[in-house]
Amino acid sequence: MASSNLFVASVVMLFWSFTVLGQTSHSSVKYPLVVSTWPFLEAVRAAWRAVDDGSSAVDAVVDGCSACEELRCDGTVGPGGSPDENGETTIDALLMNGTTMEVGAVAAMRYVKDGIRAAKLVMDYTQHTLLVGEQASAFSISMGLAGPMNLSSPESIRKWVEWRANSCQPNFRKNVIHANSCGPYHPHGDASKVVGNSMDVNTDFNILGVPMPNSNQINRYNHDTISMAVIDKAGRIAVGTSTNGATFKVPGRVGDGPIVGSSAYADDEVGACGATGDGDIMMRFLPCYQVVESMRSGMDPKRAADDAISRIARKYPNFVGAVVALDKNGVHAGACHGWTFQYSVRSPSMNDVEVFTVLP
Repeated sequence: MASSNLFVASVVMLFWSFTVLGQTSHSSVKYPLVVSTWPFLEAVRAAWRAVDDGSSAVDAVVDGCSACEELRCDGTVGPGGSPDENGETTIDALLMNGTTMEVGAVAAMRYVKDGIRAAKLVMDYTQHTLLVGEQASAFSISMGLAGPMNLSSPESIRKWVEWRANSCQPNFRKNVIHANSCGPYHPHGDASKVVGNSMDVNTDFNILGVPMPNSNQINRYNHDTISMAVIDKAGRIAVGTSTNGATFKVPGRVGDGPIVGSSAYADDEVGACGATGDGDIMMRFLPCYQVVESMRSGMDPKRAADDAISRIARKYPNFVGAVVALDKNGVHAGACHGWTFQYSVRSPSMNDVEVFTVLP
């Protein structure tokens, strides 16, 4: 009788174990998953359609970022926005495969509008990580992308003309003579270039004695990036970014958008991160690499995101930026400084894209 009761108890325990373990496994599966900086809803929907239909994380990121480029999200992604000092729009983009750790990126790319697809071409058809300038354009066109074309728009040209009429203010020059004009600019201290009393020099410094950025000119609509992460049905992770850079940047400037570990980073074994904001400051800290490595060491996404942002804010208290972190199980969180940040998510438990707000 005792052995019979023991057998029954064993069967019950075995059944309970399968049931509980099954529920735990099911409830922990939170992918496919799409996460993007800002309320770029159509971009997230495009990535979701792809990954929900079985596309790889890499291909879904390309579809999502490409949709944002076509829609010219916030005027800061794709062609037609963010003119530099010469009135020209250029493109920065990055794509990273978190399974293979391969990266393709383009920077200061002229005459080609498809930034994320150009980045994928670099990843798929070269052994390099980053191509820049007109050489990136020539490569992309040779591999089948449309171009050459003018990336300016009536809106970007109008913005540039108005900026010129306002004595090229604000700008990203510092420690130069004629900073409060349209130049020509000369290094402060070059007495041979001084005319009258026209020495306009940036004298704002942080606690380390480093000149501070003009945070008043940095906001979502002139200094932004789409940074997107996707986990596909197989649990593979990829990230991508696309931006036309900072408005009225010095020609040739490259921000954090195409810099791996700064604007985005992914590793299937851990998770992913995307960033947005003042790339000239953020790229000095590689915040997304920091986020992923913090999660690897045991931090949850929220703590990892907060830690990465606090490291920057401690030395640059006036900087503006944000990161969004997600682990390999689909848990996500954001952190920001200097502005209110929003990021978008689509998961199997949602009927549509949901936007999460993060306060500084």
